[in-house]
Amino acid sequence: MANIKSAKKRILVNETKAARNKAIKSKVKTSIKKVDAAVVANDKDLAKEMLRNAISELDKATTKGVYHKNTTSRKISRLTKAVNSIA
Repeated sequence: MANIKSAKKRILVNETKAARNKAIKSKVKTSIKKVDAAVVANDKDLAKEMLRNAISELDKATTKGVYHKNTTSRKISRLTKAVNSIA
């Protein structure tokens, strides 16, 4: 355990930020799973709706600094490709 006051504060701040990042990542993963489930079920309308929500969540996570912009672009690209593959 830290003895210096500023070090103690950093520990608390890091815990807070880690919890925030974890919540945001969890939200993103859930939205991605919903898209994948719709693709597996071959429900194009639901998949498009879920894709729209997933892209929104990914963009929010990127602006908050949780994901790098290239990571977000890659994930969006793969999801879009999967949704477009539905006949």
